[in-house]
Amino acid sequence: MLYPKFFDEVESILLYDPLADFLGAIEAGAIEITYLDVVKFAGHSCPTVAGAYLMSKVALERLFMDALPIRGEIALYVKGKKSEGVNGVIGNTIAYICGVSDEAGFKGIGNRFNRSNKLFFDADIRGEVKFVRLDNHNSIEVAYDPSIVPPDPKMKSLMQKILQQSATLEERKEFQKLWQQRVATILLEKDLLPKLIKIF
Repeated sequence: MLYPKFFDEVESILLYDPLADFLGAIEAGAIEITYLDVVKFAGHSCPTVAGAYLMSKVALERLFMDALPIRGEIALYVKGKKSEGVNGVIGNTIAYICGVSDEAGFKGIGNRFNRSNKLFFDADIRGEVKFVRLDNHNSIEVAYDPSIVPPDPKMKSLMQKILQQSATLEERKEFQKLWQQRVATILLEKDLLPKLIKIF
C-alpha cells in the first residue's frame, strides 16, 4: 500500500485499551493509533481529519498527563449537530481514536467495557470538542483553526477541473501533492500547534 511518506512522521497516539487487554486482542492492551490508522478509518487525509487527530492528541495528553489515556473510558461532546458541516467526520474520527461510540456502540461485557452512549453532538460547550474522563470527570475542551495554514491558491482551479473531468494526469497529481502538503504542514510544523489548537 502506497501513501504519502509524511504519514509515518506524525507522532502516534498511545492508549491503554482494557477491553483489548481483557480479550487478549492486544498484548497488555497497549494500543498505538497512527495518522495512517485514522486515514484508513476516514477514507481520506485532509485538514479536517488532521485536525481531529491533533485535537485528540493534545486533549488526551493534557487530560491524562503522564498516564496512558484509557480507551473506551472517555466521553466526547461535539459542539455542532452531526449533520452539519464536518462535525460528523470530526466526532467519528475522535471517537475511533478514543474507542467510543454513540448509541450504536458495543454494550460491554457484564457491567464493564461499555463503549456506547459516549459520543454526543449539538453540545452546549465553549470549544469544538469536549473530552471527559469517566473515572474522575475531569474535562478539557479544544478547538481547531485550519485557516492558520491556508490552501495553495492553485488548488481551487485544479479541484474544479478534476470535478469537471477535464484535468490532465499532471494536474491531478499536482492537486494531490498540494493538498497533502497542506496536511503535512498542519501535522508536522510543531511551532504552529498553539495557533492551530486552542485549549479551554
